[in-house]
Amino acid sequence: MEVTADVVVIGFGAAGACAAVEAAASGASVVVLDRFGGGGATALSGGVVYAGGGTRQQVEAGVPDSVDAMYSYLWHEVRDAVSPETLRRFCEDSAKMLAWLEDQGVPFDARLSPFKTSYPTDDYYLYLSGSEDAWPDPAPRGHRTRAKGTSGREFFTRLAEATRRAGVRIMPQTRAVELVQENGRVTGVRCRALTGLPRVLHSALSKAGAKPWLYYPPLGRRLFGLAARLERFSRPLVITAGQGVVIAAGGFIADRALVHEHAPAHRGGLALGTPGDDGGGIRLGVAAGGRTARMDRISVWRFVTPPSALQRGVLVDSAGQRFGDARLYGAANGSEIVARGGKAWLLVDDEILQVARAQVKTQTAPFQRWQVRHLLGRGLVTAPTIEEVARKAGIATPEPFGTPPYSLINVSVRAGFGYPCPMLTLGGLVVDEDTGQVQGVPGLYAAGRSAVGVCSESYVSGLALADCVFSGRRAGSHVAKEARC
Repeated sequence: MEVTADVVVIGFGAAGACAAVEAAASGASVVVLDRFGGGGATALSGGVVYAGGGTRQQVEAGVPDSVDAMYSYLWHEVRDAVSPETLRRFCEDSAKMLAWLEDQGVPFDARLSPFKTSYPTDDYYLYLSGSEDAWPDPAPRGHRTRAKGTSGREFFTRLAEATRRAGVRIMPQTRAVELVQENGRVTGVRCRALTGLPRVLHSALSKAGAKPWLYYPPLGRRLFGLAARLERFSRPLVITAGQGVVIAAGGFIADRALVHEHAPAHRGGLALGTPGDDGGGIRLGVAAGGRTARMDRISVWRFVTPPSALQRGVLVDSAGQRFGDARLYGAANGSEIVARGGKAWLLVDDEILQVARAQVKTQTAPFQRWQVRHLLGRGLVTAPTIEEVARKAGIATPEPFGTPPYSLINVSVRAGFGYPCPMLTLGGLVVDEDTGQVQGVPGLYAAGRSAVGVCSESYVSGLALADCVFSGRRAGSHVAKEARC
């Protein structure tokens, strides 16, 4: 069986959807493939987009911000993952990008969170989502999709609707297995597609396994394992791409061997993604002649907020030495913890602990409360003196501060079931920063976490989705334009 389109997109998350919409808007016929039912890590995310420089929501909330201020802060985070010109373009286009998402039907809101948090409650949708409050002229740039609970599902649903309105053909339960090349140019994709009852069962099992994959991995692995067994009933399919192929198939956090190969120190964390984040898209690009970079960059999340009072605590390692800054974004401190053998504690005094406990009800979303209760319950030890609390925790004695009694909260990578440590990969295929084309491979483009991008050095909440939109639109627009040249 053979299908023909101008543009083929591999992967149907945020990057794939944005690439498809832009390619279709440029007049191309587009087919999108997804091994599962679409959504990927996007649908499981918080639905936060990092945007600034004067978005509509910032203006309505009375938040002063500028492109220069956004660029200055992000240059500190992004470093040399992309060129200064690309980062400047990302910042200059930021407010327009958010407006484009609204045009596609994604809802945002200007209600500003008054406290520091890793993720706002349903009362707020604009917040300080990175380390901005430890930086001059901080501005809240985390724009959470307006929806109850975690908002990623709503974000993806609206983008999926926009993709269908654009006339894009979506082929779920279809796995890309090889890129077709002619004279060095990518001209299509060889796939395996499910039909009939196996397709229906595969879809049901993968949907049922998505949340358990994150929150109770043994069950998630079992359900996705059953789905994978159904793939033996798939049929071969060749899709010809007259203009080019876009790889937007996510990262590789679900492939333990690949993570160990590139980042062996990153063990014991929770794979933040789906089984589709197995590096399959990246491997397709490499097999076609592409190269990778920053495959050792893993974002490790160790948040100490909410409640916001805990950011006044002090991070210490096994030797009792202070490090990091509890005001920083969780991934910044996560990297520091990995560098210290994965062991760390947050030292707080009695006043901080009491305020933190009082803040739990008003500052935590329902999905955060079980974790916060663990941190402030079984996850800590308390003692009247600094020497005794250190002895209880099994670490060297840190320098005291504040008012006794003291508590040490375990924020290690392996702190226990009640406080998992999410990790996601940031590296991928190297692309031309003006077009999104995989370097050295005509007809092939990459976006999102399948490619090196704005968030490939360090991560703050919303930057990955923002990069998916930025790089997905770039790839979709250029593959369609190249087609007519």
